[in-house]
This record gives sequence, structure tokens and C-alpha cells, in this order.
Amino acid sequence: MRPNLLILGGTTEASALARAVSEQGLRAVFSYAGRVAAPKSQPLPVRVGGFGGVDGLRTYLRDHSITHVIDATHPFAAQMSRNAVAACAAEGVPLVALQRSAWKPGAGDDWHAVADIERAVAALAGARKRVFLALGRLNLPAFTTAPQHHYVLRLVDAPDAPLPLPDCTVVVDRGPFSVAGDLALLRDHEIDLVVCKNSGGAGAEAKLVAARQLGLPVVMIDRPKLPGRLELATVADVLGWVGN
Repeated sequence: MRPNLLILGGTTEASALARAVSEQGLRAVFSYAGRVAAPKSQPLPVRVGGFGGVDGLRTYLRDHSITHVIDATHPFAAQMSRNAVAACAAEGVPLVALQRSAWKPGAGDDWHAVADIERAVAALAGARKRVFLALGRLNLPAFTTAPQHHYVLRLVDAPDAPLPLPDCTVVVDRGPFSVAGDLALLRDHEIDLVVCKNSGGAGAEAKLVAARQLGLPVVMIDRPKLPGRLELATVADVLGWVGN
């Protein structure tokens, strides 16, 4: 049977996979969650939005005769990844995750690892600081319980409604980011502390290099726990898996 792929995308790695799949002439659909107003264009047919949970994804796999699913979502898109594991297992559709490696602290890093968003908020207890909150918009409400800080937020889209944080500055920008640019951002906004998720990959690592060079502490949120699944690190590995 000729492969017919569903790529769950939204990352740099997903876009690289889409280009490779297109160049090889494979049938595929690229799926965006729909959280960004202007998602990056792809050389494949694109769908936008959720599937309707596990049952909705199972229906989509059947209705579109999907033969392989590649989960190339963000490492913190835990619910989508869990749904993919459950739906593919129920339908007997092979699943692989194109998973970037997690960041690891090195010499000169001052990281404070926490298990989740709630513990990241707890780590901000105390006197007012200027905090670079590099988490995206969905997690902002949790930080309303630490309103004493000034937050600097980097968002892909300009807010179309008031943000929940009472004291914040918004920087609208889209990665990949450079060390020089992030050094300037941290200096210009007089940042005392960085809070981020352990997303891994090169596209957003610049803030960690900049924090190291400036001697700033980083509250690093660990990746969520996911069900067991096959994980591969490169586009070439994923294409080899499809071919086999």
C-alpha cells in the first residue's frame, strides 16, 4: 500500500519533515493545532484545528486512509501526543514521534528544574523581579498568583485581548532566535530571571546561552510524561521508518 502520512506539526522539525516528504513525492497531510494566527506555509496539504479527542482522531485516520502518523508536535503538546498514542493503537496505525533532544545544563548554567507550571509559579515567590516568561500565551493565567513581578512575554502574535498579567511587556517575534538578539532583549528589559520549558532544539536555545553569559538564573520546566512510543531524532530516521 502506498504510504499516506498524517504529520502532526507545528515545530521546526515538522516543517523540515514536510519538505522532505514533499520532495520524495509521498502523500501526506500536515496538521496544525490552530493556535497561531498565521502558521508557516507548508509544501503539503494542510488542515488546521483539533480532531475532537481520541475518537475524532480515530475517525480521521479511518476516513482518510492514513497509513502512518508522525507526531512532530511541540514536546509540551502532551494532550495531542497522548491522543495520538491512543488513537493509533486502537486503529492499528503505526506511530512515530519526531522528538528533539531535551536541553541539558552545562558549565556556567544556573538552572532550577521544576516539574510543571504550578511549581514554576511557586519558584517565583518573594520580592519583585523582572521575569522573562518564555512560555507562550496559554500558560499565562497561572502566573496571576505571582502578580508582584514585571513579566516580559515573547509571543508569536500580538494579543487581541487584554492579557491576564497586570504588569507585563509584550515582544512580538517568531523564532529561530539569535544569541545576540536574546542578549539584547535580556539587557534592554533588565531581566533578573528566565522561566521556560525544556523544549529542546536549536530554534529557541539562544535565550539559555544569553542567560548563561549574563549570569541569570533559569527556572526550567521539565517535559511532561507521555505513554511509551517510538521516538526518532532526525527526519532521515523518520523517512527510513516510513519506508520500512
